[in-house]
Formats: sequence, structure tokens, C-alpha cells
Amino acid sequence: MGADSAASAPHAHHLRVERTARYFTLGPESADAGAIWFVLHGYGQLAGAFIQFFADIATADVLVVAPEALNRFYLVNPNTAPARERPVGATWMTREDRESEISDYVEYLDALHEEIVGARRTPVNVLGFSQGAATATRWLLNGRSRIERLVLWGGLMPPDVDVVRGWIRLRDTRVTLVAGTRDQYISEDLITAEWARLERARVKSDMIRFDGGHVISRSVFPRLLDAPVNDASDR
Repeated sequence: MGADSAASAPHAHHLRVERTARYFTLGPESADAGAIWFVLHGYGQLAGAFIQFFADIATADVLVVAPEALNRFYLVNPNTAPARERPVGATWMTREDRESEISDYVEYLDALHEEIVGARRTPVNVLGFSQGAATATRWLLNGRSRIERLVLWGGLMPPDVDVVRGWIRLRDTRVTLVAGTRDQYISEDLITAEWARLERARVKSDMIRFDGGHVISRSVFPRLLDAPVNDASDR
């Protein structure tokens, strides 16, 4: 490569900047909460709409917190509607500059945990739906927050995550897999492989199945909040 070619090639740089993150809550003030649920939305969703699925969980002593991903975008082509009418969604990351995206959202979620939980020993549960499942897993394994329970709903741990090496962070966390029997993104083979992966890593885990697709089903909540179950069906 000649000197002119090298001079004209782009060089990637990174600059840390301050961002304003948005999150929503349902339930009591954090100081009054006996338990806290962080719920992480899926691709193309917004936290304000997503948290409404969890109204049944929010009670007098249970606080539900829904952080919103930092990357928002219009869900439809600009040619289909004016900007004021286009629906907006958010994504936790894309393949572009993925390591920086992961680092940013882990730091964001740790900061939110500190804001909500602080130094109190309130039990903390994290539920990730779809893309939020991968986000929640990376937060648990790469962040500094204490999490007692991890619920992966309609999603699995990312394939690039080494669950065995991450056992130190997972050993005190109960992992629950939740999947609909008609979820187009989670096949039976994927569920079987994920279950075997968790068993090999000696992760405390359980599974809930329900009759449905790639959705949040309120009928699952009683079992999700109750004692551990294994491969229960939603009848």
C-alpha cells in the first residue's frame, strides 16, 4: 500500500460521552421495595410499553424497573409515513462496533442498579425478553451488580458467552428459561442444547414452558414467582 493510500484510509476512534438514559418503574419507591425486578425489552420495543406487561408483578412491595436501550430508531421506512407518525423502537446493540455497545450497556445497567438498589440487600431479579435475554446475560457476567435470579424469556444466553468460565458469577444466581411452545425463534433443539449447556456448567436452573409464541404471557407469572419448576406446561 502506498503512502497516499495509507493516508486516505479511515481510522476508527472512540470518544466517551455522557448520555441520558430513560427507564420506567411500576410499584413502590425503591426504598420501600422488598424485591426488585429489572425487565429488559426485546429488539424494536420501548420500555414504557414493555413494562406494562408486568403490572401483575408490581405490588405493594415489589418494584419493576424497565430500562430502555440507548439506540432508538424508526421501525418503518421513511417513505411510508412522516416522522411524527412513524413508530419508534430501540435496540441494545447491533453487530457494528459491538464490543463498545456491550460495554456501554453493561455500564449503563450497573449505574441503574446502583441508582435503584444502592447498598441495600434487596433481592434483585433480572428478566430479559428476546434480545434482552442476551443483554441480561452479558450484564450478569460482565457487570458488577448483584443479581439473585436471571430469567431468559424467549431468548437464550449468547453463543459467544463461556458459561463454564462465567460460573463464578453464576454460582449464586438461579437461571430460569421461559419459552412458548410455538415460539418461532426458540426451537426445541435450541432449548435442549441450552439446558445441557447450563447443566454442564453446574448452573442452578429451571424451565417453564407455556402454550404460546414469542410473547410475554401473564399466565406464566404465578409459576415464575413461585417455587422452582421444571418443564411445566401452560394448560
